[in-house]
Amino acid sequence: MVKLFRKAPRKRNSFAYKSAAGRRLEKEREHGWRPLRLDKRLVVITLAFVMTGLVFTYSSSAFDSSAFFKRQLIFDAMGLVAAFILSQTYDRLQQLKWLRPINLMYITWVLLIIVLFTRTQANVHRWIDFGFFKLQPSEIAKVTLVIYVADYLEGVAGKLAKNWRLLIKPMFVAGITLGLILAERDFGTPFLMGIVFVCMLLVAGMRFLHILVPAAILSPLIIQQLFFVGYRRERIFSFLNPFATESSTGYQLVQSFLAVGSGGWFGKGLGNSELKLEYLPAAHTDFIFSVMCEEFGLFRISLILLGFCWLLVRGISLARVAKTHFHSLVIFGLSITICLQAFFNMAMAIGLMPTKGIALPFFSYGGSSVIMTLVMMGIILNLAAVDNTRNQTREDVTNYKNRNK
Repeated sequence: MVKLFRKAPRKRNSFAYKSAAGRRLEKEREHGWRPLRLDKRLVVITLAFVMTGLVFTYSSSAFDSSAFFKRQLIFDAMGLVAAFILSQTYDRLQQLKWLRPINLMYITWVLLIIVLFTRTQANVHRWIDFGFFKLQPSEIAKVTLVIYVADYLEGVAGKLAKNWRLLIKPMFVAGITLGLILAERDFGTPFLMGIVFVCMLLVAGMRFLHILVPAAILSPLIIQQLFFVGYRRERIFSFLNPFATESSTGYQLVQSFLAVGSGGWFGKGLGNSELKLEYLPAAHTDFIFSVMCEEFGLFRISLILLGFCWLLVRGISLARVAKTHFHSLVIFGLSITICLQAFFNMAMAIGLMPTKGIALPFFSYGGSSVIMTLVMMGIILNLAAVDNTRNQTREDVTNYKNRNK
């Protein structure tokens, strides 16, 4: 596993870029405020995904296209505003004491506990209903957990390989967070974020052997959740042979197969999906990718897949040249969170994974998911802009090849 960081420890500082942000504030006082130069390629791919997502929200909603499109337009607007603000201010906001990563985790835990006492929707506890908006705390947890883990790992850079006890605290925090989400009857999000968490630890220098003991301890819980919880067991069996349960638990997957297969190479044309007409459940949310395949076809839908692959590669590239460990880990963690979620959703739609309520970032209809995805992009854009090597002297730039020497 490639390590991104130096082994030499540094003094603990929860706000890793405080001095740089301070210099930036001094320059602004002298010369006036100047916007950060954002990565144009990231901005273009973000806007392209948002606009395409709006088109398919309208197209896949069938009989309620106008209502869903209007709400999604509002969610996208809110997310873009939040992304722009964070892209210019996140490096300074992280210096505020009340926004320290551990405080963000406390707020997240409170929200995750509150949601457990809300009324069930679709037999699960996942949303806090404010009337005009439904907040999904697990979407917030994706961001705050990455930020907390990055902040902690920055303080122990170079020490993880030699001292496994340093893993206890982040594993404890991640365990509480993912356990609360699991209590909402949501297995997909803890599974996704568990992979992201392990990847961040490995990249930060943890030995692979250190994960074997926690994995062995958690194995009985995972087996119990998969095979001894009725509806999950049925989903797994229907995934293995969906056509045998076509009239019950395999119905969604079979309809998704029909949508994807009927699209052919070039699709039926925008708006011409037939399976969205109350045949394919959740056509505008979890299975929007199936409708996209039916209307766009394999050739054009591959551009969406390549877009997410490029986003992942670009995120890793920016993480490699980031100036601080904290920035590097946050960019890496948020990038793989977005892209892994996208790949899981696509895999689910074509039968490579059991059906699960995992949204397709930028595309699936939903308030919390869309807004928090754009918040992630705003943070990535900010840290990438702050670390832009064109605006720094040669000695300020961390050499990736020397980080582990």
